[in-house]
Parts: sequence; structure tokens; C-alpha cells
Amino acid sequence: MRLASPWTPRIAAGAAPAYERLIAALVEDITAGLIPAGARLPAHRELAFQLKIGLGTVTKAYGMLERRGLVQSMHGRGMFVASGWVREQGRAWIGGLHHGDARPSIDLAINIPPQALSNRLLTATFSLLAKKLHADDFGRYRPAIGLPTHQILLARYLATRGLEVAPETLLLCHGAQHALAVAFKVACPPDGLLLTEAFTFPGAIALARSMNLTVQTLAMDNEGITPHAFEQALRAREAADRPVALYTIPTLQNPTAVTMGEKRRRDIVRLARRHGVTIIEDDVYAIFAPDGVPPLAQLAPERTLHVTGFSKTMSPGLRVGLVTTPPVMSTSAIAALQATSTMASPISCAILEQWLTDGTATSIEAAIRAEALARMDLAQDLLGRAWLHQPNPGFHIWLPMAAAQADRIVHEAAAAGVILTPAAAFTTDASARDSGLRLCLGGPTRDELTLGLKIVRRLLDQSQSAMRQVI
Repeated sequence: MRLASPWTPRIAAGAAPAYERLIAALVEDITAGLIPAGARLPAHRELAFQLKIGLGTVTKAYGMLERRGLVQSMHGRGMFVASGWVREQGRAWIGGLHHGDARPSIDLAINIPPQALSNRLLTATFSLLAKKLHADDFGRYRPAIGLPTHQILLARYLATRGLEVAPETLLLCHGAQHALAVAFKVACPPDGLLLTEAFTFPGAIALARSMNLTVQTLAMDNEGITPHAFEQALRAREAADRPVALYTIPTLQNPTAVTMGEKRRRDIVRLARRHGVTIIEDDVYAIFAPDGVPPLAQLAPERTLHVTGFSKTMSPGLRVGLVTTPPVMSTSAIAALQATSTMASPISCAILEQWLTDGTATSIEAAIRAEALARMDLAQDLLGRAWLHQPNPGFHIWLPMAAAQADRIVHEAAAAGVILTPAAAFTTDASARDSGLRLCLGGPTRDELTLGLKIVRRLLDQSQSAMRQVI
């Protein structure tokens, strides 16, 4: 039987949005000691019913608190106040909330590319589109899979990334997360097993949970999933006679930032073929792939659902995702797409078409790569030996450490005005002792990033000093 929450639900007074006032009430009561560390919080629907607010309001408030390391979701058990919470952190948060700002000042938790767009570029783009868009066309539904002209254009784009696909196998979606949802629906039956890296993309974990999939994590090394761990899991699966799929991020893996070399990719493909496994390849960081290293979908097109998008390579505002399917999965993929969308955004598609046609896309990607490399060099200078420089550029880095140490630093960073993602967000194994910190370098300005990294370095040094004293 689940223990009841000790909290008496309430929502703070004021004119702020309801989710902000719910956050304020929770932080105030935790700080006052009314909800101790480790205590259960009310279930989403229960809280929404008691406070007469929308379920989405509760979900948003809990989500913001969890991203900042103040509460923690435990699969199948509920939401809990994170251990290690201290009153000074609460006071810092309350100060921000009372000024209408629910965030500390430097966000190293949101993984977005460095800003490569300018107001001038956007103005010029929309001026061009204003001359091309027609009301009659804009007032109609388009095919759910996308216009053939866009499929052809995007197939050519993927070819520049080393992936040769037939345009008709390419489906347009509302961003990469939507494309991932379509791929999961095709590859994973409700009773299926999803294999993935020991630490992986939180959005994929959330998606798997929403589909009631069983997720099993696999051991990793400096190239991602190890063939030995993959083969062991597949042999165990055969004994249980259970359908299985592999979800992996082979380039700039999120959160660990490792990249599979060509030999490792071929080893993974060989095992997938031998055991009849469908691969879901998350390739949103494709612009950082080493030259000449092919995507998994190029090596095993008959069994790989290839997912990508443009939020990591151009801008989060460009909501176009792509899922490329093997021909035998095309019908089920289209059905999954049509069940979740009527069509991709015509405006986003028009922007993407313009940028791919006139060369703007190439310029934006080059600018993002250059800025990402510069920010990685900055991180190396400021973090020093705390971080071993990764061989491939990107805009997130990983600092391996014990899970308890990572959680402690997340909480201390929040008190110092820096947002980091809790270690638990990257794994489904609640008992895992090893984890790490992911630092996202793309969102802040250079000055903010410099200050944020200095704060993280100070906390790392303090943590190492405390550990030495214990020893």
C-alpha cells in the first residue's frame, strides 16, 4: 500500500499563473519543514482534483521542480521530495518565485544549440515566404506524411549526412520527439522490451513509460553500448521469447556525449541482424558525426527506423522531425503518424524548404559547429582535470561520478543559481550508484556560461575535498 502524502495541498495567492503559484506553495512548505525530504507528494490527478486546477498545471509544476532537482519521480511509486534538500535552497527559490521568475539565472539543463539565428535573418526569411505563401494552399490539409517535394528535398539533405533513402520512406513529423514516438509505436509492442544505453535521453524514457514499455539498460564504454552487453541481453530475451527493440543515440550520445566508431556500429548491426532486432536510431546530433562514419540506417536499412530533426542542428523553433522507415514497416509507420498528427506545420516546412534551398541551412549548421567547439574549449579551460575533453564537438558534456555526488552537486548548484539535470532523469535504474552530470553549453550567453562553469568547478572541487576528508 502506498503511503499517503504528508502535505496538505494548497496553492499560493497572487496573480501569477497557477503552475507558478503551485511551485511557490510546495517550495514554501518544504522549506518550512512541513514536507520532509523523501516524503511522497500527491499524485497528479489527486492534486488537480483537490485544488480544482487542470491536470496539465500539476504536470508542468512537478516537471519544473523535477528538472531543477527539487523533487524526484520514481517509476511506479510516485513523486517524492528529493533527498538533500536544504532550507537555504528553498529561500533562494522563493525569492525568485516571488519576483515572477521560477528559474535560477543560468540554465545548464536544457540541451539546445548555441544561437545562430539573427533577427535580420528571420525577417528576411519571412519576407520571402510572404511572397510565396498562398491562402488557398495554407487553408488546406496536406498529406500526413508530408509533400512529395519536401520528401525529395529532405532525402537529398540526408544524403549529405551519409544516409541514402528513398523519398517515399521519409515521413515528416512535428519535431524529433514526435518522430521518436512514431518509431517507438512501430518497433515496440505493448509487451515488448526496449534496450538502450545505461544512461539515455530523458524524453525517450518518458515516452517508453507512457507506452508501458519495459526498458532494460545496457553497459557502455567510450563508444556507447558494448556488443557483449547487447548480445547477453538478446540471449536472455530469446529464452523469454519476448519481442525486443534497440533504441540508441550513436552520435554524441545524450547524456554521455560518446560516439560510436564505424566498427562498433557494424558490430551492433551484426548482432541485431542475427537476433532479428529492430533498431531505433536517434540521429538528432548528426552534424557532429565523424566524417565517413555511416548512420546505422545506412548499414542496416532493412531494420532501422532513423529519427532526426532540426531543433539541435538549426533552431528549437523549427518544428520539423523526420522518421525514415524500412519498406516493410512503412504501412504501420504511416498509421502511427496519422493517429497522432494531421500534418506537419506548413510554416516550419516552408522555412526549412527556403533554408535548404538557398544555403542558409548549411551556414547555420556551420556556425553552430564552430560555436559548439569554442564553448567546449571554454569548458576545458574552466573545468580542467574535472573533465576529459571528448574527441567530437557538441554542446553537451558529461562528468562521470557517483549518483549521490551528482545529486548533491545538482542541489548545491540550484542554490547558487545554476540549473542542472538530476542524475535520475537519465536512467530507469533507481538503484544505479554510478551516474554523472550533464552540462549543456548551448543555451546561455558566453558570459553566463563562463560564470556557470566556474560555479560548477567550485562545487566539484568542494565535493572532492569533502570526499578526501572522509577517506
